[in-house]
Amino acid sequence: VQLQASGGGLVQAGGSLRLSCRVSGFSLDYYAIGWFRQVPGKEREGVSCISRSGGSIYHAASVKGRFTISSDNAKNTVYLQMNSLKPEDTAVYYCAVDVRGSSEWCSSDGMDYWGEGTLVTVSS
Repeated sequence: VQLQASGGGLVQAGGSLRLSCRVSGFSLDYYAIGWFRQVPGKEREGVSCISRSGGSIYHAASVKGRFTISSDNAKNTVYLQMNSLKPEDTAVYYCAVDVRGSSEWCSSDGMDYWGEGTLVTVSS
């Protein structure tokens, strides 16, 4: 199973970035896929998650109204559109997938496979 994240970079405050995560090598269906972020010295936090059907979506309060998660099941790809970026959004962003149907919605503990992180840096 591979989760390939891309799209990170350096952007000024107020700018936008779009992260992509492509899932491959996967013979099983998954229940949800999401984006998490981590800064040094802090725990990894759930940013946005979406169910396989797209019927359930979660955004952390800190990003609600600014970030949008979407998925293209035909391409096995999930996107995170990040607008109005703030310096506090600076972090390494990871995508992860839940294949067991965890009851811990959009929680790090509930995810089974993780991709390599992509760094997002927002300058003030």
